[in-house]
Amino acid sequence: MTLLLAGDIGGTKTILRLVEASDSQSLHTIYQESYHSADFPDLVPIVQQFLAKANTLIPQKACFAIAGPIVENTAKLTNLIWFLDTERLQQELGIPQISLINDFTAIGYGILGLETEDLHTLQVGQCQAEAPIAIIGAGTGLGQGFLIKQGNSYKVFPSEGGHVDFAPRNEIEFQLLKHLLEKHRIQRISVERVVSGMGIVSIYQFLRDRKFATESPDIAEIVRTWEQEAGQEEKSVDPGAAIGTAAVERRDRLCEQTLQLFINAYGAEAGNLALKLLPYGGLYIAGGIAPKILPLIESSDFLFNFTQKGRMRSLLEQIPLYIILNSQVGLIGAALCAARL
Repeated sequence: MTLLLAGDIGGTKTILRLVEASDSQSLHTIYQESYHSADFPDLVPIVQQFLAKANTLIPQKACFAIAGPIVENTAKLTNLIWFLDTERLQQELGIPQISLINDFTAIGYGILGLETEDLHTLQVGQCQAEAPIAIIGAGTGLGQGFLIKQGNSYKVFPSEGGHVDFAPRNEIEFQLLKHLLEKHRIQRISVERVVSGMGIVSIYQFLRDRKFATESPDIAEIVRTWEQEAGQEEKSVDPGAAIGTAAVERRDRLCEQTLQLFINAYGAEAGNLALKLLPYGGLYIAGGIAPKILPLIESSDFLFNFTQKGRMRSLLEQIPLYIILNSQVGLIGAALCAARL
């Protein structure tokens, strides 16, 4: 048995998992703990505290999924002052092999370790075992990536597809584009500015300012508090989550309209990604937003916007489409990646 350490390292939360891997690469979790990242000056003391509490031997291998770019085995976290270097981590932790991977890359590997109950099927499609697999995930930003079969395993490729141009398709989306260009005083709008947590808030503000529906007092207070805290690293409220919850509960018409526009754009962009890759191995929707608004996705025009690509519609109707329900898919991916070292 090989002892592995997997980590999902974010600006807010760090989750560590100790795993035993058999020769067949089946993984068995033996200990897991979560930490508030900002309480520590670096990753090293978190791992040391974790291993001491786990009362175990030093793992032979470790893989950490990082919320930020990986450059030559180093990483600087987006929302922390941590600077991580694999060579330093190996020396200070005494772990012989350590790998750093992007958090969305970890989700790609994590797909390979998911169970049936970790997925919700939106479209059955016609799965092809040797075909590419695609991932798209709206959360803080909009991640995209893909997997290609190589021999008996898959290799994960990250992408910056979330930064392609937002392409409006109807009058209200053209108005939204114009609103965002004027508001931010920039030359172009990326799809991430619409299909993400910040996108939900931007859509809400757009609809509110144009009085598409009456604003309820409780949501108004949350959004205005967030607007007043603009520029602060720590926000006291999460308007995207509040808008999403109100929409799912169908207690706020403006929030419902916001999520309808968001879901339409989400489905369209998922369809764009599918056209480029033809992922008959499946297109997986990751990120923290989709599972929370699942009832709305099922009852909305997400699938219609996904497949509405003119003459290519019949191709997209054959692509299996899933929503990932397991919030720790990145941690699963980090463990699987560690097993491959």
